Amino acid sequence: MASKTRSFFLNAISLTFTALFMRGVSVIFNVYVSNRAGSEAMGLYSLLGSVYSFAITLATAGINLGTTRLVSEALGRGDIAQARRSAKRALLYCLLTGSIATVLLFTLAPVIGSSVLGDLRAVTPLRCLAVTLIPVAVCSCLSGYFTGVRRVKVNAAFQVVTQFSKIGATVFLLSLLVERGTEMACIALVLGGAVSELLSLLVSYILYRIDLKKMLTGNGQENGTSKPITGALLAITLPVTFSACIRSLLSMLQHVLIPRCLTASGASWSEALSSYGALHGMALPVILFPSAFISAFAGLLIPEVSEYCVQQNSARLKRVSYRALTFSLIFSIGVSGIMLFFSEQLGSVIYHNSETALYIRVLAPLIPVMYIDSAVDAILKGSGHQVYSMNVNIADVLAACILVVALIPSLGIWGYVISIYVTEILNTTLSLCKMISVSGIKVKILHQIAMPILCIIGATNGVKLILSLTSHPFGQVTELILHVVLTTLVYLILLLVTNTIGKDEKEVISASLLLKSASQRREKIIQQYKNENPAG
Repeated sequence: MASKTRSFFLNAISLTFTALFMRGVSVIFNVYVSNRAGSEAMGLYSLLGSVYSFAITLATAGINLGTTRLVSEALGRGDIAQARRSAKRALLYCLLTGSIATVLLFTLAPVIGSSVLGDLRAVTPLRCLAVTLIPVAVCSCLSGYFTGVRRVKVNAAFQVVTQFSKIGATVFLLSLLVERGTEMACIALVLGGAVSELLSLLVSYILYRIDLKKMLTGNGQENGTSKPITGALLAITLPVTFSACIRSLLSMLQHVLIPRCLTASGASWSEALSSYGALHGMALPVILFPSAFISAFAGLLIPEVSEYCVQQNSARLKRVSYRALTFSLIFSIGVSGIMLFFSEQLGSVIYHNSETALYIRVLAPLIPVMYIDSAVDAILKGSGHQVYSMNVNIADVLAACILVVALIPSLGIWGYVISIYVTEILNTTLSLCKMISVSGIKVKILHQIAMPILCIIGATNGVKLILSLTSHPFGQVTELILHVVLTTLVYLILLLVTNTIGKDEKEVISASLLLKSASQRREKIIQQYKNENPAG
């Protein structure tokens, strides 16, 4: 069990550093794009993204979760043959759903552009996006497979390939097309993404075939607890797909309504797209950048929790749920304090824009609510409560649509900010209550919330006071980095001194750093399978 803990945390660390690096590259790239294309193009691109998100939901059809669950459950039972067949069946499933989504988006692009988005410049970019849906669906399936078999470094590898190929292709295309107007700038962004998805598909499929041949060879016999694959896959994916499509459709409606409601408040269409682009396309990426840590952590929680549920190990489920919530809160509260305290510097350094800095400062207190929702949702999905999780998400977006229509015409962009606060708090509260009920944990307000808040307040103010008393000839960028690094270190020290990171948390960190490799567990299962099936 200790080696399993180490494996989990080493995988989390591997994914986290990769995700943080890629998020950092993404933010820098986003700054380049916004400065080159302008906030209006970013606004239109964000609108396209809301439609594309719905198309992706339809194309992937819950396949990532379905593949992860089936493969991890089969490996938990030691049934290698079942895991192998599950992965192949999932690939056929996503090819079908991806093809359907591609045809629909390509065919309906003119209607969506003219009637839904109200901007004919969106038609050609939407058709370009349609051709990426099959690669996206297959990559989602393969990502689920690699998560299920705990080969997270493979996922990290093709994330890197995808991001850098997207950057290279987009920069090249922008240099050719950006001077031709907003529509051509959006086409450049879309085609850059299409190139990266195709390359990601090629790389991920090659790695999948290598892994399948090396680690999951042979046909073998199912053990007595194997499930029918298609039925089990559909039992997971269909409810998730239905709920996700409703949520994504409502989300698309919400984002389509925002610029239209902004025009009702007195702004022109160009001004509405610019304001929407500044908040949604520029400030939010900065706010969500550090969430790469939680996202990587949450992705690994699903197969772990799924395995504990199959084994009916309620003690381990409770323990991992408590640890996940504690680490998520400590991390997110620290990020929130840093974002809030250094919002002006962040906006100035990253975008040279005071409006974006204001949005960062206003949204910073909501970061803990946003971040812990990822970990809570992962635990719910891993324990088989994905339908509840999706229903909460639907209620969240439905409330957002109502608030957008009710608030933005009178309050402008601040009505959108209020809707973000209300819906994020609603979503996280409902999900957290369910997770507490499922896992049986108790939230310790003093230990998990109050002490981290006091520590980050002490760290930010203490570092700023110390540095203000010293003369340092640093530039604005260097000074910001120095402030953030020192604040992070002081925050960690205060967490240790106040015992907020206590014995239980230290044991986890120690286990992840000092114990021998835990990949032996998976190797043992595979070797046992091969010994029992020498003909395979």
